[in-house]
Amino acid sequence: MKITNVEAFILESPYENTAPEGSEEARGVKHCLLLKVSTDEGITGWSDIETSSHVGVAAVNAPDTGSGYFEGLRTLVIGEDPFDVERLWDKVYRGSIYYGRRGVAMQILSGFDIACHDIIGKAIGKPVYKILGGGRRDRIRAYASTLFRPSPHAMREACAFYLERGFTAVKFGWGVFGQDFKTDIKLVEAARDALGADIELMVDPGWMVNRSAYDAIELCRALEPYNIYWLEDFFHPECYEAYAKTKAAGVKTRLAAGEQEATAWGFRQLIQKGGIDVAQPDLTRCGGFTQVRKIMWEAEYAGVDVCPHAWLTDLNTAASLHVNAVLPRSLFLEYNVSDNPMLREVIGNPVQMDSQGYIAVPQGPGLGIEINEKAVKKFCVNL
Repeated sequence: MKITNVEAFILESPYENTAPEGSEEARGVKHCLLLKVSTDEGITGWSDIETSSHVGVAAVNAPDTGSGYFEGLRTLVIGEDPFDVERLWDKVYRGSIYYGRRGVAMQILSGFDIACHDIIGKAIGKPVYKILGGGRRDRIRAYASTLFRPSPHAMREACAFYLERGFTAVKFGWGVFGQDFKTDIKLVEAARDALGADIELMVDPGWMVNRSAYDAIELCRALEPYNIYWLEDFFHPECYEAYAKTKAAGVKTRLAAGEQEATAWGFRQLIQKGGIDVAQPDLTRCGGFTQVRKIMWEAEYAGVDVCPHAWLTDLNTAASLHVNAVLPRSLFLEYNVSDNPMLREVIGNPVQMDSQGYIAVPQGPGLGIEINEKAVKKFCVNL
């Protein structure tokens, strides 16, 4: 089997990416990048990629420079066997090394690696979790991943909506959080009050606010009465020492981080230097399945949980389900609840949550997700 083409599609939402003004659901991202890898046997692999979509297309389509180190993805992989995931990962990493190593080049490599695993699964008629080593579970507990609302009343109304949908865990992040400390605490208090004691509550304060370790320790202690499950990604991604100082202060809350981190060696630094409790690799940023296998080993060695970050289409949701299936211990599946037709309509067989708040691991070949290519064309702006 040989790769014959790599195509990158920029999808554009009809809605702007804005924070909720009340209890309504956020619309989510303005753009989304889809990657399609085609083969000479008619099997295609897909991935979404959480990146700057327009920059990502350039990284896919960049021409052959002759140097071997400034190459676009298509130039590097046409004619290759998609089964050779380890060798191809290294080839693309080295082939983009002078403009890559992190950022968009790593994210494009991640999506390519996911698409190759999708192809492998389809070729052998097995779901991706079988390729990763075999499942330990066939359904994963989902949490609603959403933005903070601007008032305690709006927070309570949003929580009631997620409870009605059947979620047993909710994460609020970003939005207005970080603008005023006292308001932040009131918003979390309102969420805990509305959800009750038995629903898990996570908080993602966002890292764009310039917090010191002192600020983070103060925030953790102020939130302890509300029994949040974890506090997530609240420092600059490379600020490992601040995570370590927060952990060393004896805070009771789990510290989670890693959605912007990449590669096993990057996560080794985050885990060992930062002292985090939950590593959160995003499959479309960390290096794909090829790297997440190694990240899982780093986490297991250090006694750290892994909970994939996932906030795009059901392609990323499915990739995270397959990883959760093989983890020694699975915490949650992050489920993007944003109200965005661009993300929903491109999926022909969306994942479904059951009455107990769990989502089944896809059992079809590859990712187990079917793409509606008519909807891709509907939202695509670079055809």
